[in-house]
Amino acid sequence: MAQIQWFPGHMAKARKQVQEKIKQVDLVLEVVDARTPESSRNPMLDELVADKPRIMVLNKQDLADPALTAAWVQYYQDQGFAAIAIDAQHAKRLQQIPQLATKLMAEKIARKKARGIRNPMIKAMCIGIPNVGKSTVLNRLVRRNIAVTGNKPGVTKNQQWLKASDNFQLLDTPGILWPKFASQTIGMRLAFTGAIADAVFQEDMVGLYGLTYFMAHYPAALKKAYHVSEDDLNEAPHDLLVKLTKSQGFAEAYDRMAERLIFDARQGKLGRFTLEKPGETDADAE
Repeated sequence: MAQIQWFPGHMAKARKQVQEKIKQVDLVLEVVDARTPESSRNPMLDELVADKPRIMVLNKQDLADPALTAAWVQYYQDQGFAAIAIDAQHAKRLQQIPQLATKLMAEKIARKKARGIRNPMIKAMCIGIPNVGKSTVLNRLVRRNIAVTGNKPGVTKNQQWLKASDNFQLLDTPGILWPKFASQTIGMRLAFTGAIADAVFQEDMVGLYGLTYFMAHYPAALKKAYHVSEDDLNEAPHDLLVKLTKSQGFAEAYDRMAERLIFDARQGKLGRFTLEKPGETDADAE
């Protein structure tokens, strides 16, 4: 399987910035992609965040498998985190985030009020890997387009404080990937959903990964989108990719069909899907 790695220089700088600012915040909003909840978590962040209270924000729930999203929310709650699934693009359930933050900070708020502070400020750091919708979450919370957004990884380059309300302030941070993935399955998941710049991976390898996963877990989506038959689903993934390349009018340009499949999945044209399950190891998925 092709090696996928991506660690631009600005991400090393961003990691240092998080280390410097973490002491200034009360809690952390960790934004992940609901289609790849665990794979879209940066393992370095646990060390950076330390013991700060954390809210796991599963964004893009409108694109993810609803049953698995519910399972992931429960999984993170069982790990001791607050957790919520949202659709930031359409501003669904976002206002529950400040409510969760207030609940998590209840004791600290009470202590400040006891000292005469009338409206204590909650300061939260928003972190996440590239292209999980972190900046969109922030823009919806502050009700203005302040945080830079874009449908590609690595748009946010600098930190900035954003005021969501009189008592809720947010620190935006650049998306941070990590130098080496624990397994190439993680790399494939992130590439398939768009967390890694398209220029650094081979479309045919990632498209084949996605096709293999859909054949096993979402065959109905392939039938509907590409008129795949039951017999087709019994073929080897590579053979089905060859067949789809021809049936979709790409002659022998397998990379173009792979690119089409990746694009269709990201745009929701293959329906709602999630690429991993709670408690599943990468060996289980491969």
